[in-house]
Formats: sequence, structure tokens, C-alpha cells
Amino acid sequence: MSTFRLDGAEVPFEEGDTLMAAAVRAGRHVPHLCWHPRLGQSGACRLCTVRVDGRLAAACTTRAAPGLVVENRTPDLDGRRRMLVQMLFVEGNHFCPGCEKSGDCLLQAAGYELGMTGPGFEEFHPQRPVDASHPQMWLELNRCILCKLCVRASHEIDHKDVFAIGGHGIGTRLLINSPSGRLGDSALAPEDFAAQVCPVGAILPKRRGFAVPIGARRFDVGPGADAASAPAEEAGDVRN
Repeated sequence: MSTFRLDGAEVPFEEGDTLMAAAVRAGRHVPHLCWHPRLGQSGACRLCTVRVDGRLAAACTTRAAPGLVVENRTPDLDGRRRMLVQMLFVEGNHFCPGCEKSGDCLLQAAGYELGMTGPGFEEFHPQRPVDASHPQMWLELNRCILCKLCVRASHEIDHKDVFAIGGHGIGTRLLINSPSGRLGDSALAPEDFAAQVCPVGAILPKRRGFAVPIGARRFDVGPGADAASAPAEEAGDVRN
């Protein structure tokens, strides 16, 4: 099997693997927010940016090739990632201590992992609505980071196209495919993959908040958050 070097370690890969897919299969952590093993490539968040033979590239979209030299956890790359996470925090309204997703949130885990001790920038405090119109799910747009995971999941796996991204710049937002533009009039069902894939607390089931006690949540044991620590059935075939 061919290999590439990731932070000095040989990582085997299969034909068609991205750097991210091969790294996850080998149990190596590359920080990310918009990647999921069941979905295709995106490159939306750029948190997984690595240095490949001296050039910056997204690990989730770059194909593995024999002999590549990939730098992942270096001070400058982690500094870039920390700045991205800080910008995501200030562009939304993230109140981790009171969020139902706390302890199971990729954004929160990335902040801890990268040593983020504060926002670093002036906070925007945007006014965004909470959509509670669905009988079983609710949409908290204050926490949405525009990772497009729900958009891709609804299109690629659920085949419903419930979600889309619209707008430009600071006005970019998540859109709902329904006559009213509200979640309750959409085709979303709780069992849909799009209803479960959100890495933050933007799409959550109703009446199930704080069900997992502190200490038993996914990231209570450590902030290294990726599919390598997910259940085996979730990791599946990680080639993208």
C-alpha cells in the first residue's frame, strides 16, 4: 500500500483517498468542522488546511499521493486555525455553558484544542431568529457556522434538499426549502441524516436537551474531535 508522510509518520492510503480520509483511518487527527465520512468533499471551513510539499491545501479535498510530505500540527497552522475558530465565534452567538450541544460540539472542542482563550475580535452579536415551528426539531440560527453539512446530507443521503445556503458576505445564511421558509413546513424528519449531522447546536431535537450527563459527553475526555473517535459504523468508508 502506498503512503505519505504526515507530521513525520507514514500514513497508508487507498486509491481515491483524500489526505483527511487516510489520516482518519490511520487514527491521526486533523482539525475540521465541515468534513464527515459519509459525505462528499466540501472544503467549506478550511480548518483542515495543512501544508503539502510546502503549499497550503485543504486536507478534506486534496488527494493522497505517494511520497507527499504533509505538515498538520505546526504552530503556524494551528495559529491560522485558532483565528478561524475565533472568527466563527464572533460572527455568531455562541454561549457554550448554556448550550445543549456543549461537550458534543466540534466548534467548542476545536476552541479548546487550539488554545483559544477568548474571542480575539470584536463580537458581532447578530440578530438571528430561532425557528421552533417543527414539532420535533428546532433550528437555532445563532449557532449556525455555515459548514453546509446539513445541506449536503439532505441532498446526498436524504435526497430531500431541505437546506440551502443563500446571501452574500455577512448576510450569508441557511435557507429552508418550504413555502413559508420555516422548518415546520419542510420535509425534514427527525430520522433524516440532515437532522443529526450538525457539528454545533444549530439543529437539535426537541425535549432531549442535556440528556447526557457531564463527564459522559463525547468531548469530555479530550478535544481531539474527528471520525477516528466516532463509532465504527459512523466512520465507515472514509474515501471521498
